[in-house]
Amino acid sequence: MKIRIPYFILFLLCCSFLATGFTSCADEDTGVPTDKISLGKAVVCLTSLSEDLSGMDVQLRNIQTGSVFVEKTNEEGVAVFTTVPGNYEALVSSKRIKNGQMYIYNGTSGQLTVLKNQSVNVSIPMHLATISQLVIKELYCGGCMKDDGVTAFFYDKYVSLYNNSDQPASLENLCFGMASPANAQATNYNYTAEGHLNYENEGFIPLWNGIWYFPQTLTVAPYSEIIVNIHGAINNTLTVSQSVSFANPDYYCMFDPESGYINQSYCPTPSEVIPTSHYLKAVVYGQGNAWPFSNSSPTLVLFQTHGISPSDFAHNVENYWYDGGNVGAIKRCVKIPNSWIVDAVEVFSNDYPTQCVKRLTADVDAGYVWLTNKKGHSLHRHIDKEATEANGGHTVYQDTNNSSNDFYERDICSLRDQ
Repeated sequence: MKIRIPYFILFLLCCSFLATGFTSCADEDTGVPTDKISLGKAVVCLTSLSEDLSGMDVQLRNIQTGSVFVEKTNEEGVAVFTTVPGNYEALVSSKRIKNGQMYIYNGTSGQLTVLKNQSVNVSIPMHLATISQLVIKELYCGGCMKDDGVTAFFYDKYVSLYNNSDQPASLENLCFGMASPANAQATNYNYTAEGHLNYENEGFIPLWNGIWYFPQTLTVAPYSEIIVNIHGAINNTLTVSQSVSFANPDYYCMFDPESGYINQSYCPTPSEVIPTSHYLKAVVYGQGNAWPFSNSSPTLVLFQTHGISPSDFAHNVENYWYDGGNVGAIKRCVKIPNSWIVDAVEVFSNDYPTQCVKRLTADVDAGYVWLTNKKGHSLHRHIDKEATEANGGHTVYQDTNNSSNDFYERDICSLRDQ
């Protein structure tokens, strides 16, 4: 999980551009020789960032014809188009790599009108998002039916993390948290009368109840994944045939009874084949004896602390925030800066199609993915086919910072498919 960049729009625009072809905006096929057309200008200025905005591709799309034209920005972040009159929209989505980290710059203009012999000026506020090497590949949290065919089993949750690059990913102080409230369909008291989250412009996400963290630096090889059990790090198939076995020495698990999470239904002693070095640690700052990760509609936030250990950060009362403003341990959250978030996914429940509301701000996750629980389904990230082909067949997953685009509901979780 920052702004989720709409790559699918960029892809469609690029396809249109390739199909249409161009030499300049003035060459658009109107059926009239270009020397007989009175042209206009669109001057696009990128704003709102102190970063270097030169050399970025600005795409101008004619809304009526679908034709797309591209100009690069100058040192002032300005791109100038000379084009036939009409209604247009401008789009910027640019990748840059600094110190091994990929940054995404994104902005859109909305509709602008170019008139003959006139110049129209438009400013595009730019947004910066960081795309991590490590992404949430799959989340299985909805459980399955027990063998009696009547009751559901929910104590077998897991998340898969994937290195979406060709370089090893090494992350210190890597943590998991869940946004508040736990269920998307629960009454959310964190909305203003205008319909905005009251922390929308505050630069943080409130994470409820407790966090989990890797006690050592986690390293994931290129184009590979790790499995982290959330609840039930045992061979659950011995009692529920449609469930999942976590009896694998390569797996990690959330198990730390010293933290106060001691409920054996949620966190039984892990399978003996999982090494204790693969146990995550927890900090509990709320109430309860188990991490109450939703089986219907959670948000999962993957983040790193910087300049402070996860334990010290989560124990610092200055970082506390209370869901709905109701002071008390049961409502206690910690404020995680958005800049610390590596990846996130927001889940809505198919059982409550009109009641679910977002808990993640648009700069962290601009969308959501629907889940039908109790069926053994999982939420899986789409493959980026173009990037996969470009990387010699190494699987690259789509990452647009928008769960609506990036994830789909899978009928069988991948660990059952192996």
